[in-house]
Amino acid sequence: MPEIRHDWQLAEVQALFAMPFNDLIFQAQTTHRQHFDPNEIQISSLLSIKTGSCAEDCGYCPQSARYDSGLTPEALMPVDKVLAAAQQAKSQGASRFCMGAAWRQPKDRDIERVVEMVQGVKALGMETCVTLGMLTDRQTARLKAGGLDYYNHNLDTSEDYYSEIITTRSYQDRLDTLERVREAGINVCCGGIVGMGESDADRAKLLLQLASLPQHPESVPINMLVQVEGTPLMGTAPLDPLLFIRTIAAARIMMPASRVRLSAGRNSMSDEMQALCFLAGANSIFYGDKLLTTDNPMTNQDLALFGRLGLHSGGSSYAGQKRSVG
Repeated sequence: MPEIRHDWQLAEVQALFAMPFNDLIFQAQTTHRQHFDPNEIQISSLLSIKTGSCAEDCGYCPQSARYDSGLTPEALMPVDKVLAAAQQAKSQGASRFCMGAAWRQPKDRDIERVVEMVQGVKALGMETCVTLGMLTDRQTARLKAGGLDYYNHNLDTSEDYYSEIITTRSYQDRLDTLERVREAGINVCCGGIVGMGESDADRAKLLLQLASLPQHPESVPINMLVQVEGTPLMGTAPLDPLLFIRTIAAARIMMPASRVRLSAGRNSMSDEMQALCFLAGANSIFYGDKLLTTDNPMTNQDLALFGRLGLHSGGSSYAGQKRSVG
């Protein structure tokens, strides 16, 4: 089994992207089979527990208070409603429940409410993940003590292109949050968004940054930009689907033991495109008809596609193990 590397160079990553498509997919699938059951997909469900009125200016996000996207802001959900949604997600096959709140940084009192949600979801026998923005050391420690399994905090894009997308939070802020979460002993979920007008080099640099972290993220969500009316990125030229699949394949090769999650944008992907993404090494998806505030394929559509492809759900969100473990 090849070693897990943290010393990738930009030229190597660009060479991966430039490979003939068939060769790239073959290498990605070969790598995938060395670490995972090739026909197993880990299923997560994502719920927006606090929607809109965010102070950040992320150019892709309808939840920013700066944009008129037609979104109705909603306060932090009651714990019982969150747990009811988690129970439904579990009954539909999800093994991990992710909770997202549109905050720049939560207040300590918010963290206590979130911890209640985490503990309730864990009591249902599900893995837990939250994405809440930046955290203090105290908040991170509280989430760890409360039993949180994963923290999501995406880099979004390369450091070079970052200021074109976000100005209210620095790239280093994101790296600092990831370091804080890792040092607290919480698993890391971190990826990015492609199709935001970035260059080929930016996509390579994003993966290079992720693969250069002292420990690879246990979960790497790769999102396709979902364009929303009222946001600055509405009208961006769409990304070639084959470039998206190449990004999935490169992520699989560079971070072989991580779950690579096919995330936002699936609603606009054909079944054939999703099948190629699974072939390229994606082995996790989000279930449900919404990803925070944007549309996602309905659960029954996913089950039908799984049946056609001979895929099955299962597995923890992080493997780092041979496929025989399952």
